[in-house]
Amino acid sequence: MAGFRIPGRPVGGLRVVPHPAVMLILEFGASASIVGDGAGRQHRGSLVAGPGFGSGGGVRAWGEHVECVQVRLSPAVAGTVLGASPADLAGSVVALDEVWGGEASRIREQLSEIPLWEDRFAFAEALLARRLEARPPVDPAVAWAWNRIVAGKGRVRVDSLAAELGWSRKRLWTRFHSHIGMPPKSAAKLVRFDHAVHRLVAGEGVAQVAADSGYCDQSHLHRDVMAFTGTTPATVQGEPFLTVDDRAWPTAKSRETAGEAQVG
Repeated sequence: MAGFRIPGRPVGGLRVVPHPAVMLILEFGASASIVGDGAGRQHRGSLVAGPGFGSGGGVRAWGEHVECVQVRLSPAVAGTVLGASPADLAGSVVALDEVWGGEASRIREQLSEIPLWEDRFAFAEALLARRLEARPPVDPAVAWAWNRIVAGKGRVRVDSLAAELGWSRKRLWTRFHSHIGMPPKSAAKLVRFDHAVHRLVAGEGVAQVAADSGYCDQSHLHRDVMAFTGTTPATVQGEPFLTVDDRAWPTAKSRETAGEAQVG
C-alpha cells in the first residue's frame, strides 16, 4: 500500500508499467486522476486494474492536484477482496464504482476527510480486511502455485507446478487462469520481467540482470522490456512509475512502513 501526491500535471503523463498485482486506486484529491488505456478510452477517478495492466507501454495516467492510496493486491486474494475475479479484468481497467457500486463514492468522501497518511492507510487496511473476512477464501492450490511463481521470481516451469499439485497441465492452466486472470506461463513471464526491471532501475547492468533473471541473453531481456513497456531497458530505468518504488513500496510489510511518494 502506498500514498501518492501529484501536485502538478506530469509532462506527457506517467507511463503505467505492468506489475504482477491487481492495482486498486482509491482516489480522493482535489481533482480526479485520468488513465488513458491506450485504446482511446479514458478512465477517471478510483479504479481497479488487472495484473499486467499497461503492457505495451500505451497506458498513461495524468491529472493535477491528485491524491490517492494505491494498493497492490496479490491476484491470489484479489477476487476475494474485490468480489470480482481478476479474470474479469484480463489486464484491463474498470472504474471502481463498476465493481463496488456506491461504496466507491463513500470511500472517496471518507478518505478526503482524513488529514494524515498514516490514518488513510489504516482506513484502507481496515476496509480490505473487512471485505476479505466476509467472503469465501481463495482456492489454496491456485494460491500455492501463484506464490511459487513469485518466490521463484518467475523462473518456474509450469510442468513442475502441475506435477507437484498432481494436476494435468490443462487443469492447472484452467484453474489458474480463472482465478488469477492469466495463464501460469504468462504470470511467470510478468513476474520475471518485474524482478528484472527493478534491478535495472537500481542501476545494475543489462547483461548481469539478463543472466541472473533467466533470460537467454541481453536481446531476450530487451524484447521482454519492449513488449511490456514499449521502451528500451536504458529508457525504462528513468520511468517515474518505477523510480518511486523504493520510497512508495518499502520492503517491510507493516503498516508503519507504508510509503508516501510525491510525483511531479
